[in-house]
Amino acid sequence: MSLFIEELIQRPEGKTLEFKRDLSSPKPLLKTLVAFTNTAGGRLIIGVTDDKQVLGVEYPLDEEEKLSNLIADSISPRLVPNIELITVHDKTLLVVEVFLSNSRPHWLNREGAEQGVYVRLGSSNRQADQALIAELHRSVEGVAFDEMPMPELSIDDLNLDAAQKEFDGVRNLNEPTLQTLKLLVPHQGRLVPSKGGILLFGKQRTLHFSDAWIQCGRFFGTTKLDIFDQIEIEHPLPQAVDEAMLFLKKHAFRTADLSEVRRKDIWSIPLGILREVIVNALVHSDYSQRGAPIRIVFLDDRIEVESMGILLPGLTIDEIKRGTSRIRNHVIVRVFRELNLIEQWGTGVRRIFEEAQAEGLPEPKIEEVGMRVRFTVFLKNPQPVNEDRKWDKESGQWIVDRGKSGAQSNARPESRLDSPTHSGAQTRAQSRAQSRAQSEIVLSALSEGALSASELMEVLGLESKTGAFKRTTKELLEKELIEYTLPEKPNSRLQKYRLTEKGKECPHG
Repeated sequence: MSLFIEELIQRPEGKTLEFKRDLSSPKPLLKTLVAFTNTAGGRLIIGVTDDKQVLGVEYPLDEEEKLSNLIADSISPRLVPNIELITVHDKTLLVVEVFLSNSRPHWLNREGAEQGVYVRLGSSNRQADQALIAELHRSVEGVAFDEMPMPELSIDDLNLDAAQKEFDGVRNLNEPTLQTLKLLVPHQGRLVPSKGGILLFGKQRTLHFSDAWIQCGRFFGTTKLDIFDQIEIEHPLPQAVDEAMLFLKKHAFRTADLSEVRRKDIWSIPLGILREVIVNALVHSDYSQRGAPIRIVFLDDRIEVESMGILLPGLTIDEIKRGTSRIRNHVIVRVFRELNLIEQWGTGVRRIFEEAQAEGLPEPKIEEVGMRVRFTVFLKNPQPVNEDRKWDKESGQWIVDRGKSGAQSNARPESRLDSPTHSGAQTRAQSRAQSRAQSEIVLSALSEGALSASELMEVLGLESKTGAFKRTTKELLEKELIEYTLPEKPNSRLQKYRLTEKGKECPHG
């Protein structure tokens, strides 16, 4: 045992390990034990300094009794740790081991059940808020947040058209199927949407879950100071995967492998790995938390994906890297599996590390940062922003200054209408002409029937709602050439645009 403790002393403090010099300041020590037992268990070694000097405790038996009394008097529900006296280098250490508790959450009595709950994040202890405390309760009871009912809603709050479109060729989403997938759950004698059902296919997802969207940003350099481009993705979660990948492709480059008879595109970023990371973030986020959306940050040397919440109780980063998986959102995972967005439960993260190694990439990094999980994928080669390309907010397009050097002749940005023009920097007149052209395309498309914003973007070849697109629809609405199909619900997921009588009379090719 002493050899094992000697080995532990050489390790850095972390999620399941901490050192204390003595018992002179009991409160931090008690916080650590509460955080350990609420999160993933851990060992507290007393008699070792932060710089790994083994000092030992002077009166070990007395200190053991003092510590046992402190724990019994200060922590609720009652915590019974394993306390051992271990000799290392002729010094006696107190080694306190606690395990993940089935009575969690535990708290410090002096601070109470609402303020005295702590969890472990890396090598620090963090006070849990009410949402996290509720999550700790649910984890003991075996209740998944996304399986819980939303009794104030009805089946009409699910966008079944969007859901059926996703399941086309997979399942017919009748009422029994919706119950099987737990998109609908029973509550007091009637069927209501589950939280997972609304997160996946709710007509007003972000009204009920304000942070259930994705914020994507491409930054200059390797720090998050100067942003080059950004979008907000509020699509249903299954669609959000493809939208996020389109944003990453937009800022990546690809070259043609001409050595093969059949042309093959080689991307400057590992698309397969990144897709897996994004799927992992969507299915494992703690949607009960509030404060920030899922974030995708594209930097010159890496891409970071941050999701809400901390790791599930009992799970550590080392275990995740070895392939251990626990499901937080049962409904979301089941739907993603049915839609083949997840190939096999529990293998995603391990496959990410294996593919990174096979592609010669630095090992990806997983860390808990500020009540969030960050997954970092490092790029093989630095990929600076091409500063010759500028985003023109008025036209909603990339502009290339041909007077500058540095354009890559053998690579091209992945985009459609957002790609650089061949004529170089656009003039304001050209931008206005493009705006008029976009208006004509919109009017022409609507002449065949009402279309949603996403359908119009598809017609225009856009991957996201650009500033130009928003201005075009706003101007057409103000000119009364088009109108909403649901004017009383401008933000409805079922909202579409159609031509007015005035718009029908307007020539649009």
